[in-house]
Amino acid sequence: MQITGTHIHYYLHCHRQLWLFANSIQMEHTNEAVSEGKLIHETTYMQRPSRYEEIQVDGISIDFYDTKNKVIHEIKKSAKLHEAHIWQVKYYIYVLEKNGIEGATGLLEYPKEHRTEKVDLSDADRVQLIEMSRNIENIVIQEEVPALLNNSRCKSCSYFDFCYINEDENA
Repeated sequence: MQITGTHIHYYLHCHRQLWLFANSIQMEHTNEAVSEGKLIHETTYMQRPSRYEEIQVDGISIDFYDTKNKVIHEIKKSAKLHEAHIWQVKYYIYVLEKNGIEGATGLLEYPKEHRTEKVDLSDADRVQLIEMSRNIENIVIQEEVPALLNNSRCKSCSYFDFCYINEDENA
């Protein structure tokens, strides 16, 4: 299985979401928050496509990579899922390293919040990413979908309707 940044993000956010996504049940195209995030990505930093490269390595796709300075630029709508965003960028750095690109770093950017954060990868992070990858593989091969989180953040998830179709409205 090729793990992507989305797998890492969903692993940290919701194992059910991860399982559904990895098993080809994808609902992101129906979600307004996802659409808004894509719009922010497309309309912010308009000079980037001419200055930076889009690269694809081992199943990951990095939209803005500064090859000269070895910097990954990852744009996010909000910092609500900050920890998952950090690990997604760390995973990108890790994949670049595995493919011979040493010394890369990341910039996590929240244009609506006027905030930028540098992301580096430590030895401890590498160990943690190996463990996350194993856990992700174990989750996605399960026969049954993981249990609902039934968390307040579920209401903004692209899988909300799918997960709560037979639940009452108090979810």
